[in-house]
Amino acid sequence: MTSPVPPNDRAASFAQRFSASHDVSPVTLPADLASLLAELLDVLPPDRAMRALVVTAPQSARASAVVSSLMTQPRISSHPELIAALWLYVDELDKSHVESQAIDTPTGSYWHGIMHRREGDFDNSHYWFDRVGKHHPALLLEQIDPHELIDRAREAHTSGAIDETLIKAQQHQWWSLFAWCATNTPSH
Repeated sequence: MTSPVPPNDRAASFAQRFSASHDVSPVTLPADLASLLAELLDVLPPDRAMRALVVTAPQSARASAVVSSLMTQPRISSHPELIAALWLYVDELDKSHVESQAIDTPTGSYWHGIMHRREGDFDNSHYWFDRVGKHHPALLLEQIDPHELIDRAREAHTSGAIDETLIKAQQHQWWSLFAWCATNTPSH
């Protein structure tokens, strides 16, 4: 029987596997979507978004207003996955929850799991990631085990630590799934 790895060793292991080669720069998005997101990325640049592992309040009223205006765009309004994601980007967890809960697919479960992790409901987050199964975005994020990220976020939240590696992993996870959704989810 193996003994558990001490928390500091787990943090070092996670940091090694989630290498510095991951940045929070937006991945390549379809041109029409990238154009729509330009104002949001000006108001809330990727390196400033999702800086809290557990959210206590939305990012800013201005960022939320920009996302609200994006909801009128057919390219976004026809994709509930993108809506759930954009509300997460600006830390509007209640609004993201409404959207992700209504998406009965592995992608919806993925967004739902991220939302619960970010609200600090770690056990519920595990539940939703269990529902993801072998969904393609999980494969895109092979260096980030969603369950490990949940456990590490719980440890950091409990200790009050600010863990830049976890924040970077969270941002990378969001961008990877968002980019996948932008090109792989059907309109509704």
